[in-house]
Amino acid sequence: MISPYLEGSILGRAQQAGHLKVQLFNIRDWAEGRHQQVDDYPYGGGQGLVLKPEPLTAAIEAVRDGDDGRAPVVLMSPKGERFSQSTARRLSMLPRVVLVCGRYEGVDERVRDFIDEEISLGDFVLTGGEVPALAVIDATARLLPGVLGNDLSHGDESFEAGMLEFPQYTRPREFRGRQVPEVLLSGDHARIERWRVERALERTQNRRPDLLVEDEGEER
Repeated sequence: MISPYLEGSILGRAQQAGHLKVQLFNIRDWAEGRHQQVDDYPYGGGQGLVLKPEPLTAAIEAVRDGDDGRAPVVLMSPKGERFSQSTARRLSMLPRVVLVCGRYEGVDERVRDFIDEEISLGDFVLTGGEVPALAVIDATARLLPGVLGNDLSHGDESFEAGMLEFPQYTRPREFRGRQVPEVLLSGDHARIERWRVERALERTQNRRPDLLVEDEGEER
């Protein structure tokens, strides 16, 4: 499920160039028995299946063993802290991260003894942790030097400066009656920068005013 996305476009080129390395592990490789069972019914009854502790914990330990156990282990879970640009930036500064994809009704609670943190994409539930893991990889990888080609590319993006990104335009100058703002055609870089800041602030105030509140609770 994950390989095709990682092999294409920017992430694929980043791996070929050596800016990024992603290794995939199948927890069934650590499962015992003829059927390599990795899930079972929950104690106490209920719907669905739960990932068993033995194969998942063995997989985590085996993967971490290659890094002397220093790589933080992150579980993709709706119970985790909400993923943000600041989280991506923090992870991008680490030499190695282990991402664990939950499945079914989740993981046996005892597996959490081997987890360092949990990350969620938001207040909704998916069928598995693969999509969240890909989102974390994508958002984190593009912050690594060389991945985007131009390391300044992400500097003006949404959330980087505590605001949403300003509106962007490209050719043609007129599309179905709508014109590119004159200021962007002026060549006056100082004026363009002021316009972009004003539009970013305006967009943030209209759509995400919560971003304009400082950690101390004071508005900017």
